[in-house]
Amino acid sequence: MGELTERGLDRRDFLTLTIPACSLACLGASRLLAATDSGQAGDTQGSVHKFDVEFEQKTTMRKQIHRQNRSLFQFIKSLRGKLGEKELIDLLNDYSAEVGREIGSRQAQNVPANDFQTYVQDFRPPRLDQYLTLEIVEDTPKVFELRVTECIWAAVFCEAGLGGKIGHAAVCNMDYYWPEAFNEKFKMERDKTLMQGHDCCNHRYIDTA
Repeated sequence: MGELTERGLDRRDFLTLTIPACSLACLGASRLLAATDSGQAGDTQGSVHKFDVEFEQKTTMRKQIHRQNRSLFQFIKSLRGKLGEKELIDLLNDYSAEVGREIGSRQAQNVPANDFQTYVQDFRPPRLDQYLTLEIVEDTPKVFELRVTECIWAAVFCEAGLGGKIGHAAVCNMDYYWPEAFNEKFKMERDKTLMQGHDCCNHRYIDTA
């Protein structure tokens, strides 16, 4: 880890040292991109919430995401104590922006075309049912809007005491950079997130071409 100086941790050093080690693994984004309508997805087993359904290895999605992010939680809390919240949020925004760009670029490389419908296909149910509870509220050739009422990442970050601005900077901020890395003509608009205590996340993807 780069040295903490009077000016704080150098952002370039922070990104260089942390992103290769934990970006996709910690946030679960690689699993998100690989999500399929498998036997694990969407099975609520009666009254048990889908985030708490046990897998064969006797764990739940909530516990799994907590475990995947444990090191990141500790790292964020350590930096908060050393840098203060404002500098930490600035660093996490840089970090998650790079994660979003990496995901978008990787996704674009693995599909036959980078058109709008190919991009939004990954957000259509039941692909993300393991991670989100959502509904599609607008679906046109140029606009795709989701209303997310439950998010496993918002849940576990808030449970770890890292919701609000910190959780948004660490996780939600990447959503703005993901679509434009897939196709520079795509953008996302949003003014509410569960991470920040709102009743939903209102992701609105737009093809500006």
